[in-house]
Amino acid sequence: MENPHAERQAIILGRIVKNVEKCTEMIQELNHCTKELVQANVRVAQAAELATKYRKNVLYNLEASGLVSNVKDNA
Repeated sequence: MENPHAERQAIILGRIVKNVEKCTEMIQELNHCTKELVQANVRVAQAAELATKYRKNVLYNLEASGLVSNVKDNA
């Protein structure tokens, strides 16, 4: 005896599989975009770190040369 709901269940299952495949594709695209953002942020983080080190060096050299005193209080 055949299941009277088998055809309907097969159609629904086919829709579910199709939607899961679409979701998988979207997640893969999202992962790709996230990787690109992470790579871009690495460059920004490096630039920020360089700027911070440069600022610290400038402050140190100004204080060491005696041109400016207590620069840290003004910064």
